[in-house]
Amino acid sequence: MKLRSIIAAAALTALAAGAQAEGVKVGMITTLSGGGAGLGIDVRDGFMLAVKQSGRDDIEVVIEDDQQKPDIAVQLADKMIQSEKVDVLTGIIWSNLAMAVVPGAVAQGKFYLSPNAGPSQLAGKGCNPNYFNVAWQNDNLHEAAGAYANSAGYAKTFILAPNYPAGTDALNGFKRMYKGELAGEVYTKLGQTDYAAEIAQIRASGADSVFFFLPGGMGISFLKQYAESGVGLPVIGPAFSFDQGILQAVGDAALGVRNTSQWSKDLDNPANKAFVESFKAEYGRLPSLYASQGFDTANLLISAMEKADISDPDAFRAALKAADFASTRGKFRFASNNHPIQDIYVREVVREGDVLTNKVVGVALHDHANAYVDECPM
Repeated sequence: MKLRSIIAAAALTALAAGAQAEGVKVGMITTLSGGGAGLGIDVRDGFMLAVKQSGRDDIEVVIEDDQQKPDIAVQLADKMIQSEKVDVLTGIIWSNLAMAVVPGAVAQGKFYLSPNAGPSQLAGKGCNPNYFNVAWQNDNLHEAAGAYANSAGYAKTFILAPNYPAGTDALNGFKRMYKGELAGEVYTKLGQTDYAAEIAQIRASGADSVFFFLPGGMGISFLKQYAESGVGLPVIGPAFSFDQGILQAVGDAALGVRNTSQWSKDLDNPANKAFVESFKAEYGRLPSLYASQGFDTANLLISAMEKADISDPDAFRAALKAADFASTRGKFRFASNNHPIQDIYVREVVREGDVLTNKVVGVALHDHANAYVDECPM
């Protein structure tokens, strides 16, 4: 089902904020059904909250469900570009869908602002001046997990991830920073829910720790089955497997687990505090990593609109590159390949009242960019 959302406010308010004469039409292609729906819903809700708070009446957002299928995503992108005449595309969660959509969209002169997927192919040789990643490059949180594993003294880690572009980036990122021995390295099927075989491999491997990247429903299934198995080895993962929605589904099996993230709801900066409170007030739930990324993506777009008109692509591109907005994660700027330079934190899963959540316990990597900057010809 198509959901067309037009956020309207008084024109005088928008003009006072520095609005240009020409508005921007945004096409949001994201996952709103199936096992990955929670991620797309959070990106959508964070994005729309920022648009609402801006008070602008010159942003139109057309939202479609990609059903987590690359062919559907491509069809929707073609429709949005050819029929809807959007200026900017955003919203994709999964890297295989991003690889199917982004190169064609930017080749047609459209801007793509990624609120999540950050495949290495689009950070290196496949970078493009019209492609901006507002979240991270896929390897980043996994690199931080590798750095944390070193500091925690783990020397023989078993690693696993799904067999798709982000899974490859995940394990490559972990290995890039990790200095110990690998007890095993396994790629699982994308969408897999039964991990009995992998857990048996972990048990027999002689590992002293486990690193896994399994987002959405995959992570829920793995964590529950791992806890029930009694293997008991310490677990490290990226925030994608310990996000707010996942934690409530997993329950106490996640308590005490350390995970890496560029954002946490307890980051002590004014923009983040205001975001967390306003998101709870608007939607009746705690925001997730994905919600924060959607919120920041919209605010990046709004910051560019305050400086330039979308009809002047060079000026609009420069305004995006300036990243002149208050990010929920604090420090934020773009590297030369239009991917973030930012701190990446270590969080621990804790219980606050009846709710499982994360708290920051340290910084894994300071002012971290990505491994593909030098491959990008920009």
